[in-house]
Amino acid sequence: MKRIIVVEDDRDIRELVEYLLTTEQFDVQSCANVREFRRRIQTAKPNLILLDIMLPDGDGMELCRELYKDLDTRDIPVVLMSAHGRRSLVQAEECARDFIEKPFDIDHFLATIRQYLF
Repeated sequence: MKRIIVVEDDRDIRELVEYLLTTEQFDVQSCANVREFRRRIQTAKPNLILLDIMLPDGDGMELCRELYKDLDTRDIPVVLMSAHGRRSLVQAEECARDFIEKPFDIDHFLATIRQYLF
């Protein structure tokens, strides 16, 4: 079973994303902030990270850069999400594989996730 870590501070969005991904038979672990994520990534070994850009205790873009520089995590696909980010800025970064703009279309969301796991 493919494991996804979701880092999203908005509880409603986090629960929706968890629901969508678990109904697709993914093992989902969620974090509300960067601090939780840093603890979880030590043991979780995810196949994909779904990362919000604006987090209460850190910048998702900076966290993405850190993951990309780390030899232990650089090969894990990261998909960034934001209601405020612009796709062009995210695509200029080499750390993320893709960007999902919130609010998102459910079918597009799932198709984006699937393309990095199969």
